[in-house]
Amino acid sequence: MSNEGYLPLESGFATLAIHAHQSPDQWNSGAVITPIVTASTYKLQSADYSTGFQYGRWGNPTRNNLEGCLAALDKGKHALVFATGCAATWSALTILKSGDHILCAADIYGGTHHLVDMVAQEKGVDLEFFDVNNLSSFEKMFKPTTKMVWIESPTNPLCKVVDVRKVAAISHKQPGVLVVMDNTFLTSYFSKPLALGIDIVMYSMTKYMNGHSDVIMGALVLNDDDVHARLRDIQQHGGAVPGPFDCYLALRGLKTLALRMKQHMKNGIEVAQYLKKHSLVEEVLHPGFPDHPGHEVLKKQCSGYCGMLAFKIKGAGMQEVSKFLKALKMIVYAGSLGGCDSLAESPALLSHKYLSKEERLEIGITDNLIRLSVGIEEAEDITKDIDQALKAAFV
Repeated sequence: MSNEGYLPLESGFATLAIHAHQSPDQWNSGAVITPIVTASTYKLQSADYSTGFQYGRWGNPTRNNLEGCLAALDKGKHALVFATGCAATWSALTILKSGDHILCAADIYGGTHHLVDMVAQEKGVDLEFFDVNNLSSFEKMFKPTTKMVWIESPTNPLCKVVDVRKVAAISHKQPGVLVVMDNTFLTSYFSKPLALGIDIVMYSMTKYMNGHSDVIMGALVLNDDDVHARLRDIQQHGGAVPGPFDCYLALRGLKTLALRMKQHMKNGIEVAQYLKKHSLVEEVLHPGFPDHPGHEVLKKQCSGYCGMLAFKIKGAGMQEVSKFLKALKMIVYAGSLGGCDSLAESPALLSHKYLSKEERLEIGITDNLIRLSVGIEEAEDITKDIDQALKAAFV
């Protein structure tokens, strides 16, 4: 849906998040906020012409506005939204056919790992995992049949920083390879993967982009017209589209994305610094630290960092980790991330439970690892809660 004559697309991020593809002039009412259009079908003016909408699965005014806004925020040409982040991931993977080869980063969200495994087994796709910190080895893994590379940066949950430009440049030496990047952690506020050479940007909109832990949704953003046409066909005929109310909530969430990400970043580094000095903490994983191996790369390809970090409880096993999580009072022991509320979880018990213990240890996911999504509460209240829970873990 066009915004011509209303908003220059070179406008600042916060301006785009509030106004892009959301002009009041679209609606007869002049509504400032995009209305929730619940219609499942639309009146056709003639046999070969409609108002631009035909059937709810094919398009919806509220959903179209969300897709237009997402494309603008990533400086992309196209965006597609899906009922879940996993549906977006699955749709992108559906491009692959039997015999195709995919290279997937080893350290990724456990649900993505599971989906990639499923696609490989069910469709006969040749799957290999690679170490994001060993790109010389990665370059040697390409085959004539390689069609896709899948990465996320920073990685979930170990916060490794991928040199996105290098991965894209290496991958595009072979024609026809699509590079997909999960940008859920950083969002389009801190990172513009398309400008770094990525072909398809994937989001779990459930997380920071919506930001209020009240929507489940996914998105893909890209520039290529042909790939977009294939994905649009998958979206429309696969039918995994979000409802108009969820699209409205996501649009509402985007309006405060810039403000929220600034606070997440501020709180995240304060909590990480506190943990680094704590006597019961063995290690803190946060790319904002100058001594983090990916810190310099992060500074070159991103404008900031979110509220995600991981830390290891000193001398802890599953028993102490479980006691720590149960002892939290304000911070919630729960899956997901990126909401206003601080959330904590054990990757070994929750987000990466699909992997065997051997697979987890090979990646670096130990039993004493905690993933923390730092919310936008007062940082001092977050650290106080962590401190009392750490002490309770060893009682």
